[in-house]
Amino acid sequence: MAATNGGPQPQAAMPQIGVLAQYVKDLSFENPNAPRSMVPVGQQPTINIQVNVDAAPMSGTDVEVTLRLEGKAESKSMLLFSFELVFAGTFRIQNVPADSLQPIVLIECPRLLFPFAREIVATVVRNGGFPPLLLEPIDFVALYRQRLAAAQPAVPPTGQSELR
Repeated sequence: MAATNGGPQPQAAMPQIGVLAQYVKDLSFENPNAPRSMVPVGQQPTINIQVNVDAAPMSGTDVEVTLRLEGKAESKSMLLFSFELVFAGTFRIQNVPADSLQPIVLIECPRLLFPFAREIVATVVRNGGFPPLLLEPIDFVALYRQRLAAAQPAVPPTGQSELR
């Protein structure tokens, strides 16, 4: 509808994020010391988890976002189990300003993928003979900020110039 003086103003299209697909790209679970590793040891194992998010454009509005979860549990220097999950989704992102696109892709899209990836990890650990590993919620905003900070060029000390 064309805007006229005193008439209704045209509405801007609302931003949209659509999930086109979600899928496991890679899944690995190792229980290298079974059945010895499954004997209760009396203490909580040390569990280390690493999270990575990547994105790749597919078309003008579509993007693939990959959530990589890697973890391992150890007790008394014995590896109990380790896993790697690469879980991805394709998203259609429309009507998002260019300056907001990267945060949407690297914060909101992995936030939508995470509950499904969490369930896969819990199930595979349980099927490996251990209690389900219920991952804590991930702060994707903090991960995004870390990524931005790592991408910033190092600032030379005062009084020195950087050679290029």
